[in-house]
Amino acid sequence: MDASLFQSRHEAFIQQAESALRRLTPTAAIRPARLHAAMRYSLEAGGKRLRPVLCLAAANAFNPQADAEHAATALECIHTYSLIHDDLPCMDNSDLRRGRPACHKAFDEATALLAGDALQPLAFELLATGYAAQPALATALIAELAKTAGSTLLVGGQTEDMGGLAAGADAERLEFILLGKTAAMLSAPFAMGAMVGGAPPADVEHFRQAGQAAGIAFQLVDDLLDLTADATQLGKPVGADAQNGKLTYAGLHGIAATQLRIQSLTEEASGHLQACKADSMFIRELVFRMATRKH
Repeated sequence: MDASLFQSRHEAFIQQAESALRRLTPTAAIRPARLHAAMRYSLEAGGKRLRPVLCLAAANAFNPQADAEHAATALECIHTYSLIHDDLPCMDNSDLRRGRPACHKAFDEATALLAGDALQPLAFELLATGYAAQPALATALIAELAKTAGSTLLVGGQTEDMGGLAAGADAERLEFILLGKTAAMLSAPFAMGAMVGGAPPADVEHFRQAGQAAGIAFQLVDDLLDLTADATQLGKPVGADAQNGKLTYAGLHGIAATQLRIQSLTEEASGHLQACKADSMFIRELVFRMATRKH
């Protein structure tokens, strides 16, 4: 895909995601002000907006007129809550997120915990109200996100990850962590966007599988960056995995094997996307860039 065309489409999706986020989430002017200020502090901290962009782009691939803004914002709410909670002292104990103080450092631990708590039901409210005129779609989206954010995927992956190397450095456990902690929240935007775009079930599944492969690759790139990147460039502390005794693919299998798997997963994701009757060129290029990013 032409680089300038990709860049313009990418920027348009980012701006759409930013606009929807500001419009669909409560401001600090709404009581309780401190809670909403903390929620918006983390929601508006920037970042790549990868999950909402993927959701918007997936819907657009099947139907350029599809309105995926509520789904995209719901995904960002769940993602942001998970980052707030991950950074807490009882979890990953990180003081820096997206290049500025983590929520619990900018506010306090209790407020950060509650901000994360509040973002979770907000996500499902957005899906229920945003697609109320399409109850079957609303139900499917809520089910998808609930499973993604639940005990067998996102929360389950974080639970297993908390044990670190002390809980055992086995490949099966690592795959569970990879599928739950990162891949699930990248698979959901693909699937939910395809649903909003009216994709048939087979294509929704292709997009879900593409997102899963791309999501694992994304985490493996993160693992490599934690070993090699600069904290200022990355926007968060580096070397934290080793310092905290985290189980990672690079730590278990080595850098060369990690690079080979990233390549294989990226090809797998592209194959699933190309198997669909959709305009997936932008998403395929984005998946490639996710796998080759330097920060």
